[in-house]
This record gives sequence, C-alpha cells and structure tokens, in this order.
Amino acid sequence: MTVSQIPETGLHSVLEATEAQRAALAAAAGLRDVSSAQASFDLSHAGGGRVQVVGRVTARVGQTCVVTLDPIDCDIDEPIDLMFVPEAEIKHLEDLVDDDAEDEEIPDPPEPIVNDSIDLGRLATDALFLGIDPYPRKPGAVFEPPPEVVDPEDHPFAALKALQEGKEPGTQSKKPKGK
Repeated sequence: MTVSQIPETGLHSVLEATEAQRAALAAAAGLRDVSSAQASFDLSHAGGGRVQVVGRVTARVGQTCVVTLDPIDCDIDEPIDLMFVPEAEIKHLEDLVDDDAEDEEIPDPPEPIVNDSIDLGRLATDALFLGIDPYPRKPGAVFEPPPEVVDPEDHPFAALKALQEGKEPGTQSKKPKGK
C-alpha cells in the first residue's frame, strides 16, 4: 500500500489469502495446512508522514497435538496496532527510547515506511506467524511421563560398592548367609 494513496479520511483494507498463498504460509510455518487466513486493516494519517495501522488477522491452521499427535485445528485472532514512520525518522526515534526504563512497559518501536509503502501482506503474515501456538494441545490432553522403575542395584555408586566387595561391576552380589 502506497502511503500517498491513503486519503486524509483514512482507508479500510481487507486481505484474504488465496489457496496458493495459504499453502505457502503452511509450508513456511511448518503447519499441516492453513484452511483460512484474512486480515482487516484501517490505515489513517497520524501527522508528520506517520501512518497508524489498526486491525485484526484471523486464520484457521492445522497443527498436530504435542501430546497425542492427533491432528487439530487451531484458530488465530491477532490484533494489530502499529505506527509506521518514514525511514529517516526511525533512527531518531530509537535514540529517544530509554532501554533502562523499568517503571512502564516500553511500547513497540515504530515500523519503517520503505519507499513510500507499507507492506500489509507482510504485516498480516508476521501477525499470523506470531499467533501460532508452538505447543498446540488437543482439548483435555494431558502429558503424563512414563513411570520410572528404580532398580536398587542401579544407582551411581553400585559399581563402587561392587568393587569394594571384590566383585565385577554389574554382577549381582550375593549376601553371605549367617551362621
């Protein structure tokens, strides 16, 4: 989207991924599939060459449950609220950010407007990828580790004990019977 094409009253833009684009998204993100992907953006001038982009990215992606390994579908709904500024202003604004400020949450730095353009497709893709659950679980799936069977002869000092008793490590020691 070219910034000069955005009217003073703002612009509403809706993107919907085609089948080929969804397949490419799935391949890039390592997903089983992307059955739907949409983005809706409202762009408005914020003065000084800046552009405010507010919107939402929604998608339905096919993943694999990390517990059961069953296929599951996951919904993504990511809000977008970003400020875009001319590239020349980025360095100046980065210098104003105090990295040591602990009182408040530091807002995200603005995104650059490159060659008078804002890549809404890239913005939608980034938001979709950030919304993917890296460890998806099927509802109700709970990981239970396998029970650990402890052999009393299998401990870190078993070999030392066998050497003290004059036996080969790893062989069963028989206790002498009392007289």
